[in-house]
Parts: sequence; structure tokens; C-alpha cells
Amino acid sequence: MIASAKTAAADLLAQVVIARTPLDQVDWERNLLFCVFGALYLGLFQYAYQVNVFKRLFDVDKFTSQTWEEKLKDGPGLRALAAQTALDLTVLTFIYLPTFYIFKASVFSGSSDPLVWASSGVESYQTNFAKDEVDLIKVWAPADLVCFSVPLYLRLPVRHVVSFVWTAYLSFARGGH
Repeated sequence: MIASAKTAAADLLAQVVIARTPLDQVDWERNLLFCVFGALYLGLFQYAYQVNVFKRLFDVDKFTSQTWEEKLKDGPGLRALAAQTALDLTVLTFIYLPTFYIFKASVFSGSSDPLVWASSGVESYQTNFAKDEVDLIKVWAPADLVCFSVPLYLRLPVRHVVSFVWTAYLSFARGGH
């Protein structure tokens, strides 16, 4: 629910504040795209992998409960932090971005055929890959270093703050028809 509301709000911000679209001309289909994408990807999938999978793969409790001074001296913890960041950037690159473009195609392609959505989405992903990837790394590499360093109970709230800004950017840059 939080992810849906946050993602829809980020799109609304991008449309009304950044793009200066009058409120009576807001693209509500586009806003629905971000709302549903927020619920399914950012809400369900991201929680499952960021909390459950990462807890199984990495000793997150030990590292995240240390002071910053202790973290900087914890070689295995720093290696795990780098691995978590690399894994997340990989997931963002090869799951998040294609999924976003497929969701976008489902709303804007004019087709009810999921194969058309997938084809159109993957084509958009490939077309925008170079710029999207640079922007993704600029935002998410440092954000992940922070997200995966804070105590586990703060991981998703910190991520939601960064994600709000990222989603507003993505909405502004790629959200339109």
C-alpha cells in the first residue's frame, strides 16, 4: 500500500510540478501505471528480495547493527555490503527496468496482448538502456551503500525515500506515452 501511494505520488509530482501539467490535464492512465507498478514490483517483489532473500544470503543483522566505526573495520561486512550493492544493481538493471517498460507498454500500447506488451517493453528497455543504466548507477549505487548499511528495520524506509525521487525522475523522463 505504501509503495503504491508513494509511486503514484511521485508520478503526480513529476506531472504537475516538474512538467507543469495542469491538474485537470493529468494523465491518470500513466498515474495508474505507476500505482500498479509500485504495488507489484516495489511493494511485493522488492520486499521479498530485499528483506527475505538478502537475510538468507548475507549476515545483514551483524553488519547493520554495528556503529559506523565498526562497519568500516569489518572486512567481511564490507565485502557483503559490496555484494549486496552489486546484486541489487543487477536486479535493477535486468529485472526492474524491463519490468517497468513492460508495465508501461501494457498501459500505452493500445493492445490487450501480453506478447505485444513484452515485445514493446523490451524494445523500449533496449532503446533507453545506455542512459537509464548510467542514471540508475549514479542514484542507486550510493543509495544502496546506505540502504544496506542501516539497521534492517530502516532498510525499506530509506529505500522508499530514494525510490520516491528516482520514480519522479523516471516518470518525468520515461513515463509519458
